[in-house]
Amino acid sequence: MIENYWWVRQELNLRSSLCKSNVITPRPRTPDSRGSVVFKWPAAKGVLRETVSEVTDLIEMLEKTGIPMSNGVIEAFLQTEPSDFTDFPLESFWHDHPVPFLVTDSGVTKTISAPHMIATMLHHLELDSDLHVLLMGSKGGYIAALIDIICGKGGRVTIIEPHDEVAEYTSSVLERREQCGLIRVLGKEALEDPTWDRDVDRVLFTGSIREIPDFIELLIDEGGFILGPFGGRIQQRLMKKEWQGGTWLETDLGGVVFGPMDIRESERGFPDPLFIADEFEDALILISSVLGENSEEVRRLERLVESLRGLPPGLPEITESFTDEEIIEHPVIELLMTEAEWLNELWPTFSNILGFDLGGDPIDLEEPLFGKRHSDFTP
Repeated sequence: MIENYWWVRQELNLRSSLCKSNVITPRPRTPDSRGSVVFKWPAAKGVLRETVSEVTDLIEMLEKTGIPMSNGVIEAFLQTEPSDFTDFPLESFWHDHPVPFLVTDSGVTKTISAPHMIATMLHHLELDSDLHVLLMGSKGGYIAALIDIICGKGGRVTIIEPHDEVAEYTSSVLERREQCGLIRVLGKEALEDPTWDRDVDRVLFTGSIREIPDFIELLIDEGGFILGPFGGRIQQRLMKKEWQGGTWLETDLGGVVFGPMDIRESERGFPDPLFIADEFEDALILISSVLGENSEEVRRLERLVESLRGLPPGLPEITESFTDEEIIEHPVIELLMTEAEWLNELWPTFSNILGFDLGGDPIDLEEPLFGKRHSDFTP
């Protein structure tokens, strides 16, 4: 019986190690911007660098493959040195793939997006001077630096980064750079700060989300819009959602695959039945395509998702103090164990192909499924 929930103990051990990790707390830097790190220097001059030929070759490659590149985006690429944002080798970046910028204490690799994806997102953001752009997820600060150049001296870039390690890294990188306008790095708690000036023109989600968070509607002015990958773990659409006349007008820009962004992640207890239901729902896409929509496994998984969503809210979080008996009696664990006989057969597929566990810290991965691409990068 105990073997059936070994993953519960494994998750508790992981969470315990994270609580004890030596994460640096961001030091206060500005007395006038509570909870934020603000940077403002004279505009960058676009000095020639050793990597200018690599950037130029990259821009030419992107243009040849049909990626939209405005003059403003090209100038931003030319003025921004990628090596300022990562100590990892840039070979993959020059070949139009994501490049890591940080491996967290929990072993999760955080990446700067592939150049074609960055250029595509900048194009669809329709950036102009003096805009206020909100970035949900920092991507190491590289995208913020590009937007800062495009929006100019009157522009503002606000980064909401839910992970402390990534926020600290991003802050330290941006401190060393000259900026055109103003960039600030905030934690997720800033979303609840009523003193924050919420006149946002654009919102860019740099990780996948399932739906627009409620607070976003409070940030967007009439005519402003959101851009981001909407969907589950294995099926997403890059969507542009514009706030017009009290409703969201949607434009589908194609299929993409990004790592998920859950700004509520640190607040989620273990085990969260809604989170597990979301993961299983994503798995249904894969299982249905392999076994067929009417297979017994698919029907069972659909019923399990429904049962997980039907559990009452406010269930207690499992902690290290729980006994084996208390773990077994937890409603979520009890429900999963009743399905263990058939679920155990599918679990390796969920773990290996979808890359998740019940604690759920996936790798930060993205790959395009749309637009013209040269043969080297065809999926």
